[in-house]
Amino acid sequence: MLKLRLSRGGTKKRPVYKVVVADSRFARDGRFIEKVGFFNPLLPKDKKERVGLEAERIKYWLGQGAQPTTRVARILGENELMEMPANGNNPKKAVPKKDRKKDGDEAPKAEAAPAEEKK
Repeated sequence: MLKLRLSRGGTKKRPVYKVVVADSRFARDGRFIEKVGFFNPLLPKDKKERVGLEAERIKYWLGQGAQPTTRVARILGENELMEMPANGNNPKKAVPKKDRKKDGDEAPKAEAAPAEEKK
């Protein structure tokens, strides 16, 4: 499966990423098919040098069935090369799992337990 993903470069604590088209089985920083852009997360968001993309090639690879990773999809959405993905935030992530239970989740479990005891 083809992926549009980030390949890390730069030095320790100074990352620079290439946006590449690669087979999903290849290593993150390993072999890739084509470099289609770059991303420098250390620059401010308003600088144009932060992201550089080859729009024609990206559209071609998306047409060939390449799937962008979550981060690349957001970068492409911000640059209007594809539809912005839905926000994948999980607001309850910081709450311990045992405290996340909702009132609706507890009722079906209570009904299932007596059914097992009758057998």
